[in-house]
Amino acid sequence: MREVAMDQDSARQITEAYLALSKDSLPDRMGIRILEATAQRVVGTMPVAGNTQPLGLLHGGASCVLAETLGSLGSALHAGPARITVGIEISATHHRAAAAGQVTGIASLLHGGRSITTYEIVISDEQERRVCTSRLTCMLMDRVPGQRGPGAAGEAPPRR
Repeated sequence: MREVAMDQDSARQITEAYLALSKDSLPDRMGIRILEATAQRVVGTMPVAGNTQPLGLLHGGASCVLAETLGSLGSALHAGPARITVGIEISATHHRAAAAGQVTGIASLLHGGRSITTYEIVISDEQERRVCTSRLTCMLMDRVPGQRGPGAAGEAPPRR
């Protein structure tokens, strides 16, 4: 497995930029907090309260948002500072209900290539019982789709 060599300062900058961009977005509104972040492993928490379905249980979609948030940050760290990452596939198996407290997700790198990353995300309740197992695949790119050039600036790609 090829890994991008990155110093701690770059990893910290990527994590800080990711968290800043997440402000006032879905992960922020859902109360997701990042506790640890490297390209190999990302750990975060999310409260059950406010993220439930009508029966008062953790919503399966909320588990997917937590999983995609953690896996996407890991993928961004794998990609490095000059690239972006977008989720292209997610799957989730919901094993048990959570009705209170918070859940913790741990995203572990399964595959880290030049253009694709895949993470397994295990979400557990406060008793460390598995609530959900998810798998996220992300595509690594040189620029944001629909925007010009690398990141958000530069030349537009040629039209075909």
